[in-house]
Amino acid sequence: MSFDLSVFSNKNIILAVTGGIAAYKSAILVRRLKDYGFNVRVVMTHGAQAFITPLTFQALSGNPVHTELLDPEAEAGMGHIELARWADLVLVAPASCDTIAKFAAGLADDLLSTLYLATKAPVWVAPAMNQQMWAAKPTQRNLNTLVEDGVHVIMPEAGSQACGDVGLGRMPEPEDLAEQVKNYFHQAQRAIAEKFGLLAGKRVVITAGPTREAIDPVRYISNHSTGKMGFAIAAACYSAGAKVTLLAGPVSLDTPNGVRRINVSSAIKMLDESMHQLEEGCDVFIATAAVADYRVAEVAEHKIKKAGDELNVSLVKNPDIVATIAQQSKRPFMVGFAAETRNVEEYAAGKLIAKKLDMIACNDVSRADIGFASDQNAMTVFFAEQYQMEKRDLEKASKQEIAQQLVEAIHDALNHKIEPV
Repeated sequence: MSFDLSVFSNKNIILAVTGGIAAYKSAILVRRLKDYGFNVRVVMTHGAQAFITPLTFQALSGNPVHTELLDPEAEAGMGHIELARWADLVLVAPASCDTIAKFAAGLADDLLSTLYLATKAPVWVAPAMNQQMWAAKPTQRNLNTLVEDGVHVIMPEAGSQACGDVGLGRMPEPEDLAEQVKNYFHQAQRAIAEKFGLLAGKRVVITAGPTREAIDPVRYISNHSTGKMGFAIAAACYSAGAKVTLLAGPVSLDTPNGVRRINVSSAIKMLDESMHQLEEGCDVFIATAAVADYRVAEVAEHKIKKAGDELNVSLVKNPDIVATIAQQSKRPFMVGFAAETRNVEEYAAGKLIAKKLDMIACNDVSRADIGFASDQNAMTVFFAEQYQMEKRDLEKASKQEIAQQLVEAIHDALNHKIEPV
């Protein structure tokens, strides 16, 4: 699965580090959270500073480290109340037995315990301590209090401990904690998108990549499509709240997070799967795949041996997938793509009418800067006459940005269709 990490760039994480040998893992955790794009500020207790220095966290986070409740410099800038307001999530890792007890008792005698009471942000604690301290009744009682107060407790792992004991009490690995944080924010954003996104409640089917038409068991006919544009659109549709199924030709791309992917190879298989998805229910069908126009009439059962200077292969026309779907009685909103090398807009406008599409996006793949393998694109979008919408020119941008603009165009068309009287 691949994530669009840019969505986390406006999310603020306070990582609170308390006293314990597991504090060394927190340095790695800062790095992993930063890798995902989060803004990270670190709060350290006095006990934490006995194990690792604030300078380490300042270098890793790129922000000053907060250690004192009554720090004149901090109060002049980001005081403890402002720090509490700044946070989208407070993660205490490691959370010592003492800190857990303070939280449960409602004490406010240092920066972290005060921050805990002052913030409205969700609070997560990742306890790390000796196995007997973890099992002690007061500790378990305090943890139960935190859970009742709405704190998310991340269970410690079992294993050998610094003191020589073996049992529960080890802080989970930094990579696992960062993954949990990432998934939490992604799920929260998804819930919002499913209610308020541009395509909320819509079921979208997208074809992407090339097809391969076999000549024999080892050879095939194909094209240069990488599938990048289709995969970017799939991610954008999912972010807009849609349920997305991606019919992918043979490409080497990670599946966008949350998207259902079905791999296909030939044009016939892509058509069969498209029809199946139509039967399951489809609101929007987006055909970005570069489907081979022809296939071999008879695929050789065995590898064709080299003989002579010429090889004649008979080709037959493949079905037109997007036109076939558009002709169905319960047709979805149809979006076609035209990848041309000349007369781009003229050919695209013709396809829009001939294939009875609702919308078509065209681009000039002869340009090296926006061709098949490029990470950027530029498009012109046309709409069917009944939408009474002007064409849109999408200036050169990343394929992710173009995908977002295409989602907006689909949303606008869905809400501007003029129904016949």
